[in-house]
Amino acid sequence: MADRSFLRWPFFDEHHRTLEAELKAWADAELPALIDHHDTDGTCKRIVKALGAAGWLKACVPAPYGGLHPTLDVRSLCLIRETLAYREGLADFAFAMQGLGTGPISLFGTEAQKRRWLPPVSRGEAIAAFALSEPEAGSDAAALTTTATPDGNEHVRIAGLKTWISNGGIADHYIVFARTGEAPGARGLSAFVVTPDTPGFSIVERIETLAPHPLATLRFDACRVPVENRIGGPGDGFKIAMATLDVFRSTVGGAALGFGRRALDEALDRSATRTLFGAPLADLQLTQASLAESEADIDTAALAVYRAAWTKDQGAERVTREAAIAKMIATEGASRVIDRAVQLHGGAGVRVGMKVEELYRDIRALRIYEGATDVQKIVIARQILKDRASASR
Repeated sequence: MADRSFLRWPFFDEHHRTLEAELKAWADAELPALIDHHDTDGTCKRIVKALGAAGWLKACVPAPYGGLHPTLDVRSLCLIRETLAYREGLADFAFAMQGLGTGPISLFGTEAQKRRWLPPVSRGEAIAAFALSEPEAGSDAAALTTTATPDGNEHVRIAGLKTWISNGGIADHYIVFARTGEAPGARGLSAFVVTPDTPGFSIVERIETLAPHPLATLRFDACRVPVENRIGGPGDGFKIAMATLDVFRSTVGGAALGFGRRALDEALDRSATRTLFGAPLADLQLTQASLAESEADIDTAALAVYRAAWTKDQGAERVTREAAIAKMIATEGASRVIDRAVQLHGGAGVRVGMKVEELYRDIRALRIYEGATDVQKIVIARQILKDRASASR
């Protein structure tokens, strides 16, 4: 039932419309049998395997390494996340982490790194993770304290803690950001690929959250990692992290759109079938106002998300401002849409097992991860102030 008229917008090419239609049919047929909310790890592993076997994970890597397009196509990533999120939050999560957990390699890796790490991910044979956050450094990546110190000429020793790491405990590789000291603050970070069989690597705890996902705190106790596993040059870590988030922040907005569209459909169904005061709930003007506000929130978010994705796909080097706007508008808007849907369901809206109750839990984390809404406001403001200063020179 979700609106698909947006696919006729000039942001999209014919292959995007074909992708959405084919994924929609596949997801409706295949996802229900893969989901067990009492087995989060197992569900995510099954989904990754199924997405890989069906070819959907090809969108997460460039074509020469088993991918779908010559470079990452952000519109495809957003459409896939939106389509999966409409149906199942864990399916969106499983897909998204395959992209985020290999994004630094796709964007900055050597030929050898790409050939080693990307094909298994595109086939669903390996699970990827992105390890940036720490107990005292989340949105402020420049405050990272995990270190990577030289151990001879060919290895480094990584020491520190990472937390809130998605796919923690089930990943086959982690992209780990650590301080290498080339310069103070953000300019002194580097990125490394670390496998969980590395001596000194351990899972400190698994983290339970409002909407269950595989999350963990990781410990690196002098893990000896080959220098050849470093992505990019020494001190390039912050640049790599931010460029990766430039791509994937827009896709968080895509996921939020999926959640929001599903909530609006649930609200429309409820309004049309629920009788109140002798008439359908939909006949009440307050109900109509709620539905209208939700439709406007979704359309506004879709414009912001696909504008950012289109801009990146047209070759823009950075879309920091556009991606931050897309994430902020889409996640905050979807939260309002879902809240209204719960309200229109009355008591049934907070009952475990109802789709709107599940969506209410699913959406909350999107306003935090990959940069909380408040951080997005700072990012946007700094960018427009920088642009003004440049224009004034």
